[in-house]
Amino acid sequence: MGKKVLIIDDDSRFLRLVEQVLTQKEYQVFTAGSGQEGLRLLFDQRPDLVLLDVVMPKMDGWQVCERIRDISDVPIIMLTGKRVDEEDIVQGLDHGADDYLIKPVGNKELIARVRAALRRAALPAPQPIREGVTYNDSYLNVDITQRQIIADGKRIKLTPREFRLFALLLENAGRILTHQQLLEKVWGWEYSDDVDYVRIYISHLRHKIEPEPNTPKYIVTEAGVGYHFQKQS
Repeated sequence: MGKKVLIIDDDSRFLRLVEQVLTQKEYQVFTAGSGQEGLRLLFDQRPDLVLLDVVMPKMDGWQVCERIRDISDVPIIMLTGKRVDEEDIVQGLDHGADDYLIKPVGNKELIARVRAALRRAALPAPQPIREGVTYNDSYLNVDITQRQIIADGKRIKLTPREFRLFALLLENAGRILTHQQLLEKVWGWEYSDDVDYVRIYISHLRHKIEPEPNTPKYIVTEAGVGYHFQKQS
């Protein structure tokens, strides 16, 4: 049997259309018309991929995505009816989404995105974070082993991927890491062309860690190349 795909969307017509397209490609498809129903199916069926609508009554897609991420690393493709801007992407990353599709979506693009997400999920995990790395100054204190980051006396909460990206930069302090190196080591080699992912995550990290995000002193840009972590004396 094919991989299991769970579609969560309150548009019954869209559900039927996507179910038909995926079934023809021999995927096992499960559909839910609400976030609550989708979470129940997630527990029951353990899908390999979730297609999740953003705008739904009672429990929207962001809430559902967050609930899923509490219990599972299953790939999640968000479905949205409007053009995605950077704010939407950041919100999706915060909640654990892996990709976006804008409705209405063509059959070929749908299948391509589903295949890509499943293929990425099957890849070996990126290299583990090296433990024992620490950093301390008057503003920033980091202990990678304890997964603890304190900035200006406040504990900073990072998503797993934000933490992996920050840890990689810190492990290589003073060394410029290219966009491709960061993508391959944090996301996996299949993401090596998705430079926008790095830019958005770096921006988000700066807003959480830097004293002045618009004039960063820790996570420094090397124009056209990549980024490096700059230790402060």
